[in-house]
Formats: sequence, structure tokens, C-alpha cells
Amino acid sequence: MLLIPCPWCGPRSEPEFQFGGEPATRPVPAAEVSDAAWGAYLYVRSNEKGPHRELWCHAGGCGQWFLMERDTVTHAVLRTHKPGAAA
Repeated sequence: MLLIPCPWCGPRSEPEFQFGGEPATRPVPAAEVSDAAWGAYLYVRSNEKGPHRELWCHAGGCGQWFLMERDTVTHAVLRTHKPGAAA
């Protein structure tokens, strides 16, 4: 089980969190975005091996969303930070 350091609450166990996927920029304006572009935004992921940025929500705690850098090979949490904070 991972011990995830929530930027607001501190270290908590993994079952308190919900994975939110890779951070991505939403295509806009929505009325002009093609079905292919929406499909890519919603479902296509890079599935990188090694250090990777992810969105997580502390659903079982403060309910805040944050960014986590995690190694997908070892599952080691490299760092977490609040959205908009210096990466």
C-alpha cells in the first residue's frame, strides 16, 4: 500500500485517495472540438514507464485535488504539490 503525502493533510494511506489520471489541458471551445479530439482527451494516455505526473484527489479526507509525481516502475512517490504551485 502506498503512503501518499497529501499537500493539505500530510501522509495518509492509499485507500483514502482517488486516481484522477494524467493532467491534460481540456480542448476548447467545446462546441468546435471534433469527436476525435474529445476521444483523445478522454481516453488516450501516454502510459509512461518511470517518473510520471498524475492527478489525485484526497476523497476520503479533505477532498482536495493535487498533483503527484510518481515512478510507475517502483511506485515510489517522488513529490506531491497543490495545483498551481511551482512544479
